[in-house]
Amino acid sequence: MKLIAALLLTALLANTAQAQSPNDPAVDACQASGLIALKERSPSVKDLILDRETLLISKADTHVEDVPIRTVMMGEAYLEKKGIGKPQHFVCLIGEKGKVLLTFFMAQ
Repeated sequence: MKLIAALLLTALLANTAQAQSPNDPAVDACQASGLIALKERSPSVKDLILDRETLLISKADTHVEDVPIRTVMMGEAYLEKKGIGKPQHFVCLIGEKGKVLLTFFMAQ
């Protein structure tokens, strides 16, 4: 948990951060990797819906140890199992070449 907090703090305090559009390809990458990770833990998850109106996307030029962080995304997501549940907050960190490094869903 401390590592995740350190990752988030480092990424969010990046020196050069610029707002990005919810149509950024990073959104689709985070959605796809998040869905894969969720299905591994809970096969009953059918879909992951990112609420594009709540997305905060920022380009970053920072590192966590020797791992470059290039994009930080936060917002709300809905999990579809038998129906669509309550929104959950999520954070997604993207590194070089659009590689998703971490998609973290916060339990409510």
